[in-house]
Amino acid sequence: MIRFSTDFCLILDPSVMPDKDPLKAAEAVLKAGVRFIQYRDKGGSRRSAFRTARGLVEAARRNKAVLTINDDVDLALAVDAHGVHLGLEDLPVSAARSLLGPGRIIGASVHTLEQARVAESEGADYLGVGPIFSSPTKQARPPLGCGILGDFRKAAHIPVIAIGGISAGNVLEVLKGGADGVACISAVLCAPDIGKAAGELLRTIRLVRPLENG
Repeated sequence: MIRFSTDFCLILDPSVMPDKDPLKAAEAVLKAGVRFIQYRDKGGSRRSAFRTARGLVEAARRNKAVLTINDDVDLALAVDAHGVHLGLEDLPVSAARSLLGPGRIIGASVHTLEQARVAESEGADYLGVGPIFSSPTKQARPPLGCGILGDFRKAAHIPVIAIGGISAGNVLEVLKGGADGVACISAVLCAPDIGKAAGELLRTIRLVRPLENG
């Protein structure tokens, strides 16, 4: 099993930063210390996603970081990514595990405790719990709030990564609520300086989670 830090996952979504190069954005956050990137591209062509994902995997390996692919097991295999992250409408975790084998990372988005138990039983390596707060990229479901995180933490034996509307202003509340780590999109990708925003968030996170998960 690939070792990876669960304290901070940067979700790299080109639709959030249409005027920025995903590869340059990845280099900036990697330089800032981020060691877990998830690539999510729901709007681009598969050929374009392949080229970008291949470059991201190379950048991650150069920096001893982990690069996973959102939703797409085929793409993850094609570019030799470290794993995938699956939503509730994607392949079941058990099916993805049979395709990817035991060595790659599988994350699973969950919204309820029952979904968390199922994902873990099928072989997920971590849970993406959310949305915690209102978020422009997570509009399909109502916010859970921080109060539920302790319940997920007690119910799961794998890391709980909170997602949805998380920023420098609320990240400590999320971690103190019980999350092992957080995943961010807009708080970093919409910042004028992506690397600076990632670095500041990472330093704040490690006040509470000083590399204890990595």
